[in-house]
Amino acid sequence: MARRRAIPTSSVMRETHSMAQPFPARLHGLLARDAPVGVVLRRGPSNAVATFLWDRASDAFQLGQWVRARIYERRSDLSPDGRHLIYFARTARWQSETKGSYTAISRAPWLKAVALFGKGDCWNGGGLFTAKDRYWLNDGCGHFALHDSAEVRRDEKFRAEGGYGGECLSVYYPRLLRDGWSRREPAGATISERMDVFEKPLPQGWVLRKYAHADVDHPVGTSCYWDTHELDHPALGRRLTFPKWEWAERDGETLVWAQDGRLHRAALDEAGLEDARVLYDFNEMKFEARPAPY
Repeated sequence: MARRRAIPTSSVMRETHSMAQPFPARLHGLLARDAPVGVVLRRGPSNAVATFLWDRASDAFQLGQWVRARIYERRSDLSPDGRHLIYFARTARWQSETKGSYTAISRAPWLKAVALFGKGDCWNGGGLFTAKDRYWLNDGCGHFALHDSAEVRRDEKFRAEGGYGGECLSVYYPRLLRDGWSRREPAGATISERMDVFEKPLPQGWVLRKYAHADVDHPVGTSCYWDTHELDHPALGRRLTFPKWEWAERDGETLVWAQDGRLHRAALDEAGLEDARVLYDFNEMKFEARPAPY
């Protein structure tokens, strides 16, 4: 597979906004593997993020905590039991204790760190959970420990496979592969320089296909890493495209996805999406200082 060029950190930070029509909240979901819970990262404006605990059995949502920082959702992960969150954030306060960026492990859905590692730049960072109380730190260019916790322990032996480069894809691709996605060869050499393709089987013979794009010439309102999706039914020769789905995942026998600041769920039949419904609208929110309960 052809490899793309590395994208400078400055371009990861670049986002364009419309003054006439604000963009919807941007959403990314993290689903626990062994418990029916998840965390939704809600971003907007660009340097303000709120977390939500998602009860996937009842589709109830509980606001966690806001932070004035850029959380890199593709370098984040949720522990298998849903109790802890690992994330990478940039505050750009370069004279602070963390030197402007850091990796933290918190009690989901809160952001207050129980373990904190300063970074000082935006290369690498974040990590993955290898067990409910063990994590891999994406440490390519070096962290410095500020404080640690007996709640979680660093996995020194784990080596992530399937990642690429020193930015978001170094964590995001290994997370997708771990969670049941398969990586496929893109259709052409020109396209392969700009995106990678992942697939996951769905009920009723459907396949969820994720196009993971990476390009400095990105759509307005996204960063240079963004995803688009489609549903494919090979046996029926049917394909449905959803370019506005910014995140999508299988959840049991249903499909969940984010579009225009709203989280959705639907079952599948031979025709496609069945009984689609909006679970929560995250758009009309403003920053709110909320201390963690620990």
